[in-house]
Amino acid sequence: MRSARTTMTGGTLVAAGMMGMNIAVYGFNVVSARLLVPKEFGALTALFGIILVGTVSALGLQAVTARRIAVDPDHADEIISATLRVTLMVAGMVGLVVAVATLGLTPALKLGSYWPVVLCGAALVPLTIMGAQCGIAQGLERWGALTAIYLGNGIGRLVGGTIGLAVSATPTGAMVGLAVGSWLPVLAGARLMMGRSPGTAVISRRPLLREALLSTHALLAYFVLSNMDSLIARNRFDEHDSGLYASGLILAKAALFFPQFVSVVLFPNLARATTHHARLRAVSLVVAFGSVAVAATAVLPKVALILVGGDQYAEITDRLWLFAVAGSSLAVVHLLVFDALARHAHGIVVMIWVAVAAVLASAYGLGVGITGLVITMATVSAVLALVVYLAPLPSREPPQH
Repeated sequence: MRSARTTMTGGTLVAAGMMGMNIAVYGFNVVSARLLVPKEFGALTALFGIILVGTVSALGLQAVTARRIAVDPDHADEIISATLRVTLMVAGMVGLVVAVATLGLTPALKLGSYWPVVLCGAALVPLTIMGAQCGIAQGLERWGALTAIYLGNGIGRLVGGTIGLAVSATPTGAMVGLAVGSWLPVLAGARLMMGRSPGTAVISRRPLLREALLSTHALLAYFVLSNMDSLIARNRFDEHDSGLYASGLILAKAALFFPQFVSVVLFPNLARATTHHARLRAVSLVVAFGSVAVAATAVLPKVALILVGGDQYAEITDRLWLFAVAGSSLAVVHLLVFDALARHAHGIVVMIWVAVAAVLASAYGLGVGITGLVITMATVSAVLALVVYLAPLPSREPPQH
């Protein structure tokens, strides 16, 4: 009972923190849309995409750090010390790679200056460090600290980015503010990395780095699967239909993102679990949230329409519940990906890439429309979740020292 109460309290805190972070990020998007002309706002949105892809390495570090601390709490100080060294190296590499990529990304994104992409690289340095801090908080089950980091991330983006736009209403001004504001969550989680006194055991950085790369690969594959339909719609459909699909995706993303706090809070339990009960419990929670989302959308489609853009997207009203199904299915896959990472079962990445190939084959081979594409995403995601759940991949516990 005490464990259940602790989990519920942690879940409430983390859910509130993630919700606050997403509201702040949404708020900055609204501010940006109002202060920038459409052309510049489009450029800033593309820059957000670069940052989103770049944070995959941060999520990989978070998963690895949380898993190692959860399964070996007696050596938490040594793990944190090794994580800090690896994180600083990875953060520098990610920032440098993105900064150098400006030579190709600047003309590809039709930007008038090299600085915005360079500043993306600068912002990814603290965001990568933040990922490791989140992993430490998860592994130690310090939910208050994790909530503070999430809120710091949202507030840092909102305040820093807004100040940057106030000084210079350009994508460069916004990115300067974001690069500075991205240090706020690092400051919020600084105590997690300070005051540690490693014992005699020495944690090798090489296995930790290797596991981080494997986790990053799995998360990158999931990122491709969960976002590829927006690119397919933009590529295959006319502007009107791609706009309709984009509006439906707002609902799909809401159904996907809302239950993600479950995987965050239950990750330590999944890492320590010796039976399938922890996974069944986690999957059941995510499925329950998804069922509510689908049912609410089916019963109140006109209310859902208001949330995705209003009457100008009325043509898609009767199909919004399908987007809720697709998002909810991807939410279950998200949980199972983190369950696999918790068990060090990185073979799941093969299944995800097979699912990606299946979506591509259906979308381009069968020539599907809006309804066909969203059904494809829902079906492929549901089948992937079922296969992974019923045929769990073998895990291999790496040496900790």
